[in-house]
Amino acid sequence: MKLDIKLSSSMFKTLKAMTKEQVVAQAVKTKECNRMLEVGNGKGRDFLGWLHFPSSVIEKDMDDIQLTANSFRTDCEVVVIVGIGGSYLGARAVITALANSFGALKNERPVVVYAGHNISEDYLYELSEYLEGKKFGIINISKSGTTTEPALAFRILKKQLEDSIGKMNAQKHIVAVTDKARGALHNLAVKEKYKTYIIPDDIGGRFSVLTPVGLLPIAIAGINIKQLIAGATDMERATSSDIPFENNPAELYASTRNELYKIGKKIEILANFNPKLHYVAEWWKQLYSESEGKQHKGIFTAVVDFTTDLHSMGQWIQEAERTVFETVISIASPKYKVEVPLDSQDLDGLNFLSGKRVDYINKMAELGTQIAHVEGDVPNIKIELPELNEYHLGQLLYFFERACGISGYLLEVNPFDQPGVESYKKNMFALLNKPGFEHLKPGNEIRSKLYDF
Repeated sequence: MKLDIKLSSSMFKTLKAMTKEQVVAQAVKTKECNRMLEVGNGKGRDFLGWLHFPSSVIEKDMDDIQLTANSFRTDCEVVVIVGIGGSYLGARAVITALANSFGALKNERPVVVYAGHNISEDYLYELSEYLEGKKFGIINISKSGTTTEPALAFRILKKQLEDSIGKMNAQKHIVAVTDKARGALHNLAVKEKYKTYIIPDDIGGRFSVLTPVGLLPIAIAGINIKQLIAGATDMERATSSDIPFENNPAELYASTRNELYKIGKKIEILANFNPKLHYVAEWWKQLYSESEGKQHKGIFTAVVDFTTDLHSMGQWIQEAERTVFETVISIASPKYKVEVPLDSQDLDGLNFLSGKRVDYINKMAELGTQIAHVEGDVPNIKIELPELNEYHLGQLLYFFERACGISGYLLEVNPFDQPGVESYKKNMFALLNKPGFEHLKPGNEIRSKLYDF
């Protein structure tokens, strides 16, 4: 087991307002926050089910998920994952990281696609058009069943599936991942006799990737969920409050980012040098923004894919306002080997790289970027995985979850609620004349300040 958190020594030399000793000085407080999670006496204590979920998953539950996944893999050309936020991002993160980048073009079955994460009419039309004539199934993930985006998509896709293969057959190609006892989707699943998996009451959406919310779609994509859980279980142990601060990656990360925040580093950029990690970063962005952005506090989270974004965001990171720090996820060893061939003409001037692996070049770009950014007063935290596989990705996901809970408590906010998310929904429902929301409709004065409706 290995997941190293490496704090650049150059970072502390560059930041005269902060030293490594300042981070270590927060060890006692950080450990107290970690113990608050374990004891369950902090804010949001009713939503700590994720904390020990990996170590509590039993073999037969994973076997049942795998059995359902195998059925979809056998019967379906396409599987649509319907969900928004934490209901789909975790699964998409793992699937994108571990599946073949061009699997769909190679006609690998099933193709996994997503719906319910936007309200784009064009997207839904094109998805419906793509599914026409194909054998497809639907995994509908929603605690309530009434969240607008996934409920809208599911209504449309359910009708298309029933029109295509009949209502009785459609019931066998729909799975509901929802509340155990209540809600619109639960009630529909009971009525229609859908296969159902439970979203635990004490686990919020953004912490649910290692539950059936994430495990079923991940298994459908052909990814080993037992190895994913094994990695998360080992990281659960490695980040326990019993582990010394200097050896506890979650405590080190949470403490460092909060100390940086105190000295004016208000933006954290999560960077990667492997495009497979793009949705891991998008999942991380929701996890931390929704957990910490409260009471006019919280680090703003941003995501970049290097080296691509060095040609767009690179200038800003290097020389703009010095309110940013950077966390880099690095993969020590790639899955495949590609070497630069020798070219007799050498018109592109790359023969000096002939015989070298592309990953070596990428690693030098990574190191060169970190040196430049640290010299430009952008502190760097490096997280290194030995390789990108189920086990190490399970470690990474749990590490970020644990560190997020600790970090939220260090910031003195409730990391497990999201009251601000409801504001746009109330306005949207009022503008759509949803029953019960008419009285909340924004006045003409406010609307005129925006644009003409």
